[in-house]
Amino acid sequence: MWLLLAPGLVAVLVPWILSGWKLQPPFFALAALRWVGCLLILFGVPVLTEAFARFALYGRGTPAPYMLTERLVITGSYRYVRNPMYVAIISTVLGQALLLGQRALLTYALVLWASFHAFVVWYEEPSLKRRFGQQYETYCAAVRRWWPRTSPWPGGTIV
Repeated sequence: MWLLLAPGLVAVLVPWILSGWKLQPPFFALAALRWVGCLLILFGVPVLTEAFARFALYGRGTPAPYMLTERLVITGSYRYVRNPMYVAIISTVLGQALLLGQRALLTYALVLWASFHAFVVWYEEPSLKRRFGQQYETYCAAVRRWWPRTSPWPGGTIV
């Protein structure tokens, strides 16, 4: 339910409201950017789905504030980047912007990233440090917040 509501609203409904999903000329008259947009969407959707599934299956909870995970989720896509859900949502919105040639969606993607960044830095990370202590600090030292690692962090494997 949360998967459909939050990301569905942010990555599907709002972009549709902003763009009507109408095709505009490609940015800089580069049709190849449409293909880049398709790739970003094709990356974002499965990563988002996998990251949500991890919360339920491994973490035994959800990203929703009323049903937090019991365990720190550091497996799967979380072995590459600390915030795969946010990265996937930004990827999907940015992909739509490039595919459709919609400036409004480029601006929206930037606003989303800035909002996610502020939320992560001022609320989420301090909260996770309080809940999971040294385990979370070790994870943060090894896995970047926004830019994925090229290889999976070995500390995220299930023993």
